[in-house]
Amino acid sequence: MGKLMTAAPESRKTRSKVPQGGPAVFAQLINVLWVVLLLWTFLYPWERQRRLERARYRRLRGLELQRGTRVITMIHRQEALSFLGFPLARYITIEDSEMVLRAIRLTPADMPIDLILHTPGGLVLAAEQIALAIQKHRGRVTVFVPHYAMSGGTLLALAADEIAMDENAVLGPVDPQIGNYPAASILEVTRIKKTDEIDDKTLILADVSRKAMRQVKDAVTELLKKKRPAEEAERIADELTRGQWTHDYPITPEQLQAMGLPVSVGLPNEVYELMDLYPQPQPRRPSVQYVPLPYDGDQGRRK
Repeated sequence: MGKLMTAAPESRKTRSKVPQGGPAVFAQLINVLWVVLLLWTFLYPWERQRRLERARYRRLRGLELQRGTRVITMIHRQEALSFLGFPLARYITIEDSEMVLRAIRLTPADMPIDLILHTPGGLVLAAEQIALAIQKHRGRVTVFVPHYAMSGGTLLALAADEIAMDENAVLGPVDPQIGNYPAASILEVTRIKKTDEIDDKTLILADVSRKAMRQVKDAVTELLKKKRPAEEAERIADELTRGQWTHDYPITPEQLQAMGLPVSVGLPNEVYELMDLYPQPQPRRPSVQYVPLPYDGDQGRRK
């Protein structure tokens, strides 16, 4: 009797716990799902970047085997480098010069080098270091420009034995910029105004501008003199550095050929395929859309 009376409350107590377990299990499941979602948020961009890196390596290696060269890329896009997708501005830096110089140093002296350039420019010091290393390399150096290589990128191209460009690609002037202003424009102020009408800061900037323009012109002249007469080298250097154009002025392959630079039009398909592996961050609504067509291997370009 006593056992029966004791068992009944236990049974009721057990039954009373059953409905309480449902919400607790559901809450735990929600917590697990949140953890999985957070891990996916962090790991998916990392895994996607790893796949891109492997694909790039395969393309680079394939191009090297096809051409018998060492292929180096300097591609400055605004890639989504963080999991939040914030774009980071890219340009030629000292870190870039260290990496390119190391790649050139590890390349056999007589092996040709293909340098694929896509850059808005960057630090003069870094660009000049790379340009000098390109010039000193005994093997043939070809620069490929699929879209644009402005400012410091143009300086690198001038050091190469050949500049291969897409028919719509452009280079740019290499006139120095002092702060937010072209050096040539700062000097123009001192030409049209009397000294006592100019503030001290502008006079200091004018002095720096004069030195910068002379230094850049001398550097470009020295790069060009290795492969052409001194008079022609100085003429081309003056045309590119004197500030006759705005700094973002697009110089076409036809203009470059008219100047006397070793420019050819046409790139291997592999260069375009490689550029596809350096995507821009995708906006909410694409501003440009099209249906891709296959490559035409005979013509060396897309159909």
